[in-house]
Amino acid sequence: MDRFSEYRVMWVLVLFDLPTETKKERKAAAEFRKKLLNDGFTMFQFSIYLRHCASMENAEVHIRRVKMSLPEFGEVGIMCITDKQFGSMEIYHNKKAESASAPGQQLELF
Repeated sequence: MDRFSEYRVMWVLVLFDLPTETKKERKAAAEFRKKLLNDGFTMFQFSIYLRHCASMENAEVHIRRVKMSLPEFGEVGIMCITDKQFGSMEIYHNKKAESASAPGQQLELF
């Protein structure tokens, strides 16, 4: 199979709902977001971050990092989708359709 096949290339999505009632909870939520950003994730929506990965094996590395950074409280979901599935997503901004292109340029060194 082609190394960069749209079925091999993966997107890791991290979806979360974290409590922010207290200063300690807000700090934990901010630290979790910062760790996602430091690991190459991009904010897609306020509580949805995503990362492009060259393969499922590469995605598993980043999933392990997310699991090691989980905050004490709140809910976190981690999902992988293929590049093909990501490309078929319908995105709307103020009722206007937008393309499901990558959220920004990302450089990966192998």
